[in-house]
Amino acid sequence: MSKLTFNDLLDAGVHFGHLKRKWNPAMAPYIFMEKNGIHIIDLHKTMVKIEESASALRQIAKSGRKILFVATKKQAKDLVAERVKAINMPYVCERWPGGMLTNFPTIRKAVKKMTSIDRMITDGTFETLSKRERLQVTRQRAKLEKNLGSIVDLTRLPAAIFVVDVLKEHIAVKEAKRLNIPVFAMVDTNSSPKNIDFIIPSNDDATKSISLIVDVICDAIKSGLDERKNEKDKEAPVAEKKTEKKAPKKEFIDEAIDEDKVEIISEDNTKKDPLAKKAPAKKAPAKKPAAKKE
Repeated sequence: MSKLTFNDLLDAGVHFGHLKRKWNPAMAPYIFMEKNGIHIIDLHKTMVKIEESASALRQIAKSGRKILFVATKKQAKDLVAERVKAINMPYVCERWPGGMLTNFPTIRKAVKKMTSIDRMITDGTFETLSKRERLQVTRQRAKLEKNLGSIVDLTRLPAAIFVVDVLKEHIAVKEAKRLNIPVFAMVDTNSSPKNIDFIIPSNDDATKSISLIVDVICDAIKSGLDERKNEKDKEAPVAEKKTEKKAPKKEFIDEAIDEDKVEIISEDNTKKDPLAKKAPAKKAPAKKPAAKKE
Protein backbone atom coordinates (compact mmCIF):
# COMPACT_ATOMS: atom_id res chain seq x y z
CA MET A 1 0.00 0.00 0.00
CA SER A 2 1.31 3.49 -0.90
CA LYS A 3 2.52 5.57 2.03
CA LEU A 4 0.49 8.77 2.00
CA THR A 5 1.96 12.03 3.32
CA PHE A 6 0.42 15.32 4.38
CA ASN A 7 2.13 17.09 1.47
CA ASP A 8 0.63 14.62 -1.02
CA LEU A 9 -2.85 15.61 0.14
CA LEU A 10 -1.94 19.30 0.08
CA ASP A 11 -0.51 19.14 -3.46
CA ALA A 12 -3.61 17.31 -4.75
CA GLY A 13 -5.92 19.99 -3.29
CA VAL A 14 -7.75 17.53 -1.05
CA HIS A 15 -8.22 20.30 1.54
CA PHE A 16 -10.42 22.56 -0.61
CA GLY A 17 -14.07 22.42 0.42
CA HIS A 18 -17.11 24.29 -0.91
CA LEU A 19 -18.30 27.85 -0.37
CA LYS A 20 -19.37 28.62 3.18
CA ARG A 21 -22.99 29.21 2.13
CA LYS A 22 -23.18 25.67 0.71
CA TRP A 23 -21.79 23.85 3.72
CA ASN A 24 -23.47 21.05 5.64
CA PRO A 25 -23.24 21.63 9.44
CA ALA A 26 -22.76 17.89 9.99
CA MET A 27 -19.29 18.26 8.42
CA ALA A 28 -18.20 20.85 11.01
CA PRO A 29 -15.90 18.39 12.91
CA TYR A 30 -13.82 17.94 9.74
CA ILE A 31 -13.48 21.62 8.80
CA PHE A 32 -10.21 23.31 9.81
CA MET A 33 -11.01 26.93 8.92
CA GLU A 34 -12.66 29.29 6.45
CA LYS A 35 -10.57 31.21 3.94
CA ASN A 36 -11.93 33.68 1.37
CA GLY A 37 -15.42 32.30 1.84
CA ILE A 38 -14.29 28.69 1.25
CA HIS A 39 -14.10 26.00 3.91
CA ILE A 40 -10.75 24.26 4.37
CA ILE A 41 -10.80 20.58 5.35
CA ASP A 42 -8.60 19.37 8.22
CA LEU A 43 -6.08 17.15 6.41
CA HIS A 44 -4.81 15.55 9.63
CA LYS A 45 -8.28 14.06 10.14
CA THR A 46 -8.42 13.13 6.45
CA MET A 47 -5.18 11.13 6.76
CA VAL A 48 -6.52 9.21 9.75
CA LYS A 49 -9.78 8.43 7.95
CA ILE A 50 -7.99 7.29 4.79
CA GLU A 51 -5.85 4.88 6.82
CA GLU A 52 -8.94 3.48 8.60
CA SER A 53 -10.78 2.99 5.31
CA ALA A 54 -7.77 1.45 3.56
CA SER A 55 -7.22 -1.00 6.41
CA ALA A 56 -10.88 -2.11 6.45
CA LEU A 57 -11.01 -2.52 2.66
CA ARG A 58 -7.77 -4.51 2.67
CA GLN A 59 -9.33 -7.00 5.10
CA ILE A 60 -12.47 -7.30 2.96
CA ALA A 61 -10.35 -7.98 -0.13
CA LYS A 62 -8.25 -10.50 1.80
CA SER A 63 -11.43 -12.41 2.68
CA GLY A 64 -12.17 -12.83 -1.03
CA ARG A 65 -15.28 -10.64 -1.13
CA LYS A 66 -16.08 -7.93 -3.70
CA ILE A 67 -16.09 -4.14 -3.26
CA LEU A 68 -18.29 -2.12 -5.63
CA PHE A 69 -17.00 1.31 -6.73
CA VAL A 70 -19.56 3.99 -7.66
CA ALA A 71 -18.39 7.12 -9.51
CA THR A 72 -20.65 8.48 -12.24
CA LYS A 73 -19.54 12.13 -12.22
CA LYS A 74 -17.64 13.31 -15.29
CA GLN A 75 -14.30 14.09 -13.65
CA ALA A 76 -14.19 10.75 -11.79
CA LYS A 77 -15.68 8.00 -13.97
CA ASP A 78 -12.80 7.44 -16.42
CA LEU A 79 -10.00 7.35 -13.87
CA VAL A 80 -12.03 5.19 -11.45
CA ALA A 81 -12.87 2.72 -14.23
CA GLU A 82 -9.20 2.46 -15.19
CA ARG A 83 -7.88 1.97 -11.63
CA VAL A 84 -10.61 -0.42 -10.48
CA LYS A 85 -10.46 -2.59 -13.60
CA ALA A 86 -6.77 -3.22 -12.84
CA ILE A 87 -7.63 -4.84 -9.47
CA ASN A 88 -10.56 -6.83 -10.90
CA MET A 89 -13.29 -5.20 -8.82
CA PRO A 90 -16.80 -4.25 -10.06
CA TYR A 91 -17.67 -0.61 -10.70
CA VAL A 92 -20.52 1.61 -11.90
CA CYS A 93 -19.30 4.65 -13.83
CA GLU A 94 -22.29 5.39 -16.02
CA ARG A 95 -25.87 5.77 -14.75
CA TRP A 96 -26.67 3.98 -11.49
CA PRO A 97 -29.32 1.33 -12.36
CA GLY A 98 -32.19 1.76 -9.90
CA GLY A 99 -32.51 -1.34 -7.73
CA MET A 100 -28.95 -2.39 -8.48
CA LEU A 101 -28.63 -3.67 -4.89
CA THR A 102 -32.19 -3.88 -3.57
CA ASN A 103 -33.43 -5.66 -6.71
CA PHE A 104 -30.25 -7.59 -7.43
CA PRO A 105 -31.91 -10.75 -8.92
CA THR A 106 -33.48 -8.64 -11.70
CA ILE A 107 -30.14 -7.01 -12.47
CA ARG A 108 -28.56 -10.47 -12.69
CA LYS A 109 -31.23 -11.46 -15.23
CA ALA A 110 -30.20 -8.50 -17.40
CA VAL A 111 -26.56 -9.56 -17.14
CA LYS A 112 -27.52 -13.12 -18.15
CA LYS A 113 -29.38 -11.66 -21.13
CA MET A 114 -26.15 -10.00 -22.24
CA THR A 115 -24.29 -13.30 -21.80
CA SER A 116 -26.89 -15.15 -23.88
CA ILE A 117 -26.47 -12.61 -26.72
CA ASP A 118 -22.71 -13.25 -26.64
CA ARG A 119 -23.42 -16.98 -26.87
CA MET A 120 -25.67 -16.38 -29.90
CA ILE A 121 -22.85 -14.54 -31.65
CA THR A 122 -20.37 -17.30 -30.82
CA ASP A 123 -22.45 -20.31 -31.90
CA GLY A 124 -23.69 -18.70 -35.14
CA THR A 125 -27.35 -18.27 -34.12
CA PHE A 126 -26.97 -14.50 -34.55
CA GLU A 127 -26.34 -14.92 -38.30
CA THR A 128 -29.66 -16.74 -38.78
CA LEU A 129 -31.63 -13.67 -37.63
CA SER A 130 -33.03 -11.13 -40.06
CA LYS A 131 -31.18 -7.86 -40.63
CA ARG A 132 -33.67 -5.93 -38.51
CA GLU A 133 -33.47 -8.44 -35.62
CA ARG A 134 -29.67 -8.37 -35.71
CA LEU A 135 -29.73 -4.57 -35.43
CA GLN A 136 -32.11 -4.71 -32.45
CA VAL A 137 -30.00 -7.33 -30.67
CA THR A 138 -26.79 -5.37 -31.32
CA ARG A 139 -28.30 -2.19 -29.87
CA GLN A 140 -29.62 -4.07 -26.85
CA ARG A 141 -26.18 -5.62 -26.27
CA ALA A 142 -24.47 -2.21 -26.49
CA LYS A 143 -26.91 -0.69 -23.99
CA LEU A 144 -26.46 -3.55 -21.52
CA GLU A 145 -22.68 -3.37 -21.90
CA LYS A 146 -22.68 0.36 -21.16
CA ASN A 147 -24.79 0.06 -18.00
CA LEU A 148 -23.89 -3.39 -16.66
CA GLY A 149 -20.70 -4.46 -18.41
CA SER A 150 -18.51 -3.74 -15.41
CA ILE A 151 -20.59 -5.89 -13.03
CA VAL A 152 -20.76 -9.09 -15.13
CA ASP A 153 -18.60 -10.93 -12.57
CA LEU A 154 -20.64 -9.69 -9.59
CA THR A 155 -22.60 -12.88 -8.88
CA ARG A 156 -23.74 -11.82 -5.41
CA LEU A 157 -24.17 -8.60 -3.41
CA PRO A 158 -20.91 -6.76 -2.70
CA ALA A 159 -19.39 -6.78 0.79
CA ALA A 160 -18.96 -2.97 0.64
CA ILE A 161 -19.32 -0.01 -1.71
CA PHE A 162 -16.92 2.89 -2.26
CA VAL A 163 -18.55 6.16 -3.37
CA VAL A 164 -16.81 9.25 -4.74
CA ASP A 165 -19.62 11.82 -4.28
CA VAL A 166 -22.39 10.96 -1.78
CA LEU A 167 -24.67 13.75 -3.03
CA LYS A 168 -24.62 12.53 -6.62
CA GLU A 169 -24.73 8.85 -5.64
CA HIS A 170 -27.38 9.22 -2.91
CA ILE A 171 -29.54 6.41 -4.37
CA ALA A 172 -26.62 3.96 -4.20
CA VAL A 173 -25.96 4.98 -0.59
CA LYS A 174 -29.63 4.50 0.38
CA GLU A 175 -29.79 1.05 -1.23
CA ALA A 176 -26.58 -0.02 0.52
CA LYS A 177 -27.81 1.17 3.93
CA ARG A 178 -31.12 -0.62 3.44
CA LEU A 179 -29.21 -3.89 2.98
CA ASN A 180 -26.67 -3.11 5.75
CA ILE A 181 -23.79 -2.98 3.27
CA PRO A 182 -20.90 -0.83 4.63
CA VAL A 183 -20.41 2.45 2.75
CA PHE A 184 -16.96 4.02 2.25
CA ALA A 185 -17.08 7.50 0.72
CA MET A 186 -15.29 10.71 -0.13
CA VAL A 187 -17.41 13.36 1.63
CA ASP A 188 -17.08 17.07 0.80
CA THR A 189 -18.12 19.99 3.02
CA ASN A 190 -21.49 20.33 1.23
CA SER A 191 -22.50 16.71 1.88
CA SER A 192 -23.99 14.83 4.82
CA PRO A 193 -21.91 12.07 6.43
CA LYS A 194 -25.04 10.66 8.10
CA ASN A 195 -25.34 7.31 6.29
CA ILE A 196 -21.63 6.77 5.69
CA ASP A 197 -19.80 4.12 7.72
CA PHE A 198 -16.25 5.17 6.73
CA ILE A 199 -15.99 8.90 5.99
CA ILE A 200 -13.06 10.35 4.05
CA PRO A 201 -13.44 14.16 4.36
CA SER A 202 -12.02 15.45 1.08
CA ASN A 203 -12.48 17.45 -2.09
CA ASP A 204 -14.68 15.23 -4.29
CA ASP A 205 -14.67 17.59 -7.30
CA ALA A 206 -10.99 17.95 -8.26
CA THR A 207 -9.58 15.20 -10.48
CA LYS A 208 -6.22 15.19 -8.66
CA SER A 209 -7.89 14.76 -5.28
CA ILE A 210 -10.11 11.91 -6.51
CA SER A 211 -7.18 10.24 -8.28
CA LEU A 212 -4.94 10.33 -5.20
CA ILE A 213 -7.50 8.84 -2.81
CA VAL A 214 -8.73 6.20 -5.27
CA ASP A 215 -5.10 5.17 -5.89
CA VAL A 216 -4.49 4.68 -2.16
CA ILE A 217 -7.71 2.69 -1.75
CA CYS A 218 -6.95 0.51 -4.78
CA ASP A 219 -3.42 -0.15 -3.51
CA ALA A 220 -4.86 -1.29 -0.17
CA ILE A 221 -7.30 -3.64 -1.91
CA LYS A 222 -4.51 -5.02 -4.12
CA SER A 223 -2.43 -5.61 -1.00
CA GLY A 224 -5.29 -7.62 0.52
CA LEU A 225 -5.68 -9.67 -2.66
CA ASP A 226 -1.93 -10.40 -2.72
CA GLU A 227 -2.01 -11.53 0.92
CA ARG A 228 -4.88 -13.89 0.10
CA LYS A 229 -2.97 -15.32 -2.87
CA ASN A 230 0.20 -15.84 -0.80
CA GLU A 231 -1.74 -17.66 1.92
CA LYS A 232 -3.30 -19.97 -0.65
CA ASP A 233 0.12 -20.67 -2.18
CA LYS A 234 1.48 -21.62 1.25
CA GLU A 235 -1.46 -23.89 2.02
CA ALA A 236 -1.10 -25.88 -1.22
CA PRO A 237 2.34 -27.50 -0.43
CA VAL A 238 1.20 -28.32 3.14
CA ALA A 239 -1.82 -30.18 1.77
CA GLU A 240 0.44 -32.12 -0.62
CA LYS A 241 2.81 -33.11 2.21
CA LYS A 242 -0.08 -34.42 4.30
CA THR A 243 -1.23 -36.54 1.36
CA GLU A 244 2.29 -37.93 0.90
CA LYS A 245 2.56 -38.86 4.59
CA LYS A 246 -0.73 -40.72 4.59
CA ALA A 247 0.05 -42.76 1.44
CA PRO A 248 2.85 -45.01 2.90
CA LYS A 249 0.63 -45.83 5.86
CA LYS A 250 -1.99 -47.27 3.50
CA GLU A 251 0.66 -49.28 1.60
CA PHE A 252 1.99 -50.72 4.85
CA ILE A 253 -1.52 -51.82 5.88
CA ASP A 254 -2.10 -53.39 2.46
CA GLU A 255 1.21 -55.26 2.65
CA ALA A 256 0.40 -56.53 6.14
CA ILE A 257 -3.00 -57.74 4.98
CA ASP A 258 -1.40 -59.50 1.98
CA GLU A 259 1.14 -61.22 4.24
CA ASP A 260 -1.64 -62.48 6.52
CA LYS A 261 -3.49 -63.80 3.51
CA VAL A 262 -0.40 -65.67 2.32
CA GLU A 263 0.06 -67.26 5.74
CA ILE A 264 -3.60 -68.35 5.95
CA ILE A 265 -3.57 -69.74 2.41
CA SER A 266 -0.33 -71.67 3.02
CA GLU A 267 -1.79 -73.20 6.19
CA ASP A 268 -4.97 -74.27 4.35
CA ASN A 269 -2.96 -75.80 1.50
CA THR A 270 -0.90 -77.83 3.94
CA LYS A 271 -4.05 -79.31 5.46
CA LYS A 272 -5.66 -80.13 2.12
CA ASP A 273 -2.56 -81.46 0.27
CA PRO A 274 -2.88 -85.29 0.02
CA LEU A 275 0.83 -85.60 -0.75
CA ALA A 276 1.83 -84.02 2.47
CA LYS A 277 3.87 -86.50 4.52
CA LYS A 278 2.28 -87.59 7.74
CA ALA A 279 4.43 -88.17 10.77
CA PRO A 280 5.04 -91.98 11.16
CA ALA A 281 2.94 -93.54 13.92
CA LYS A 282 4.81 -94.99 16.87
CA LYS A 283 4.78 -98.83 16.97
CA ALA A 284 3.43 -100.45 20.12
CA PRO A 285 6.17 -102.36 22.02
CA ALA A 286 6.13 -106.14 21.33
CA LYS A 287 4.72 -108.26 24.16
CA LYS A 288 7.07 -110.74 25.78
CA PRO A 289 5.96 -114.42 25.32
CA ALA A 290 4.48 -115.97 28.45
CA ALA A 291 6.72 -118.45 30.29
CA LYS A 292 5.98 -122.17 29.64
CA LYS A 293 4.68 -124.21 32.53
CA GLU A 294 6.61 -127.40 33.33
